Amino acid sequence: MRHNKKFNHLGRTASHRKAMLANMAISLIMHKRITTTLAKAKELKKYVEPLVTRSKEDTTNSRRVVFSYLQDKYAVTELFKVIAPKVGDRPGGYTRIIKLGIRQGDAAPIAFIELVDFDENMAKAPKAAKKTRRSRKSSNAAEAVEAPAEAQEA
Repeated sequence: MRHNKKFNHLGRTASHRKAMLANMAISLIMHKRITTTLAKAKELKKYVEPLVTRSKEDTTNSRRVVFSYLQDKYAVTELFKVIAPKVGDRPGGYTRIIKLGIRQGDAAPIAFIELVDFDENMAKAPKAAKKTRRSRKSSNAAEAVEAPAEAQEA
């Protein structure tokens, strides 16, 4: 039974999984978008989001903590200098996972994971005006209020 086993082991040893997630996190930080399997993308999201949150506060301790996870000073610099200022006002949800279908060879579900604020296509799209729902009751009441006023003028 799998009691209290809360994360996906991805079929790897602990050291292999740690190294793989660190390498994928570095690639995501440097390239802003990577393509991988859906299971790895979901685990990477859990791995990267706390690091981005930590990078909002640029202190020596937070840099050391992030470096202990990534082990790449260029990725740490990119995270603190480029990514953190751009996501500073966002309260969470720094990554987006988009499913791409299945891989031809082994039918594994493929997805890409990207940093939300760095997607040019989403940034260029104009935001649609927010539609407000109005009940029939309120619109009919407004018409009823206007109708007697017009009748009194005539």
